[in-house]
Amino acid sequence: MAEKPSYYITTPIYYVNAAPHLGTAYCTILADVQARFRRAAGYDVKFLTGMDEHGEKVAEAAAAHDMTPQQWCDSQAPLFTGLWETLEISNDDFIRTTEPRQHHAVQYLWERMREAGYIYKGSYDGWYCVPEETYFTETQVEKADEERDTKGQHLCPDCGRPLERVQEESWFFKLSAFQDRLLALYDEHPDFVRPDFRMNEVRTFVAGGLQDLSVSRTTFDWGIQLPFDEKHVTYVWFDALLNYMTAVGYGVDTPEARAELARRWPAQCHVVGKDIIRFHCVIWPAMLMAIGEALPEHVFAHGFLTVRNAETGKAEKMSKSRGNAIAPQDVIDLLGVEGYRYYFMTDVNHGEDSAISFERMEQVYNADLANSWGNLVSRALNMSAKYFDGATPALADGWAEKDGVLRGIATGIYDAYAACMERFDYVGAKDVVMELVHAANHFIEDSAPWTVAKDPERAGELADIIASLLESIRICAHLLAPFMPSTSAEVLRRMSLGDEAATDDLRAACAWGGLVGGAPVTKGDALFPRLVADKK
Repeated sequence: MAEKPSYYITTPIYYVNAAPHLGTAYCTILADVQARFRRAAGYDVKFLTGMDEHGEKVAEAAAAHDMTPQQWCDSQAPLFTGLWETLEISNDDFIRTTEPRQHHAVQYLWERMREAGYIYKGSYDGWYCVPEETYFTETQVEKADEERDTKGQHLCPDCGRPLERVQEESWFFKLSAFQDRLLALYDEHPDFVRPDFRMNEVRTFVAGGLQDLSVSRTTFDWGIQLPFDEKHVTYVWFDALLNYMTAVGYGVDTPEARAELARRWPAQCHVVGKDIIRFHCVIWPAMLMAIGEALPEHVFAHGFLTVRNAETGKAEKMSKSRGNAIAPQDVIDLLGVEGYRYYFMTDVNHGEDSAISFERMEQVYNADLANSWGNLVSRALNMSAKYFDGATPALADGWAEKDGVLRGIATGIYDAYAACMERFDYVGAKDVVMELVHAANHFIEDSAPWTVAKDPERAGELADIIASLLESIRICAHLLAPFMPSTSAEVLRRMSLGDEAATDDLRAACAWGGLVGGAPVTKGDALFPRLVADKK
């Protein structure tokens, strides 16, 4: 049997200055759905997430809670791992930048950088945003202040909070040396950054000129020391970005680690928020170029989640001060975990900012899950149990070759679905599946099996009707599994097809004709009880 191709996907590692929020959960589920799809499609997947635990911002959060930075990070880790477990995140690894493996890899990186000649010692005098962990030039700050009409206030161009003037000795990375190579990368690999308009933003930024980057700090000590200059600790992004290679053996001189790095690197996809696209699409590839390592194949940048104001209809930034902040648990309480995953993955345009609301969540849940998918499963399985003694109908020879409306829609469904999934068009993938779901519901009304069942001479016709419905459900369960893994596994279990849930050949699983005849059917409770209007 041929070896499965590797598919390595990552989320950013998340800052531990606060508990995980709706945005971090959104990004993590986005990557999880892709990881689950790729596993089912026959890939050997490694899915990495984790925590970014160094830097001034983390040290400040720890001090505010009367803890050491390490104590603070240790207290935050269960909040992330616990939420990911609740949300059915299937990560294979969880990396923390305070782990020994990251310390070793970062110090190894410094030595490689020094050998390559792309770092030098100097002095930094400029603006720094602690919350964003980002340096800004005088020109960038002046331009942002002018655009905001806040001249002289020196506010962060990204988040609008006051900047800190930093004057300190620093080691610099020669980022300016990579402008032409980065532009060539974007030209030669136009899909390096997705979606397309994000690539345009990155190219424009780089074409405007790059300055060397301060990559060490001396004004605080919560970070990884430089192996050759212990007064300095590593700039948090120079540390954090390397986690993607640390997790697959970078810098470890053992046969196993070298084999893992060779198999897993480069990563196939980094999933990130649009606010950190420059770090991943400019600084990170430049770092890799400097040390002669391969570049990740793709960076997918998602937009921000905003809140739809019920009164004005306008999208607003989520904030506690506005009183419109939504926590992950709020959504779980309303929709359940599977409904949560389905809503954020199939009703949000992942490349752009998207407005969410409790009202819309209820609409999507009731329309797609309660009234369509859940209703189809309930009705079809109930009829199969009723008309065929608690089992799927016995299948006549050649039943799967018979022409029919549902078979026609299901033909080619995998290719249409996979094309959407591979480009993170989860809305499009959902539409492909729901076409079959809606058709199956209409088929019930059009074929009226309750009428056919009254005529013993139409027993074969009844068997074909129910078999077609169950086969449609079986295929849809597979295609919806990346979004709602527990529900799909339960649907397959109710049809005595539980073993199919772990498929690694999704194309074959979605081929019409896989239904098993005469297998026990379990009716079970409603998968998605309809929601009554919520007052939120």
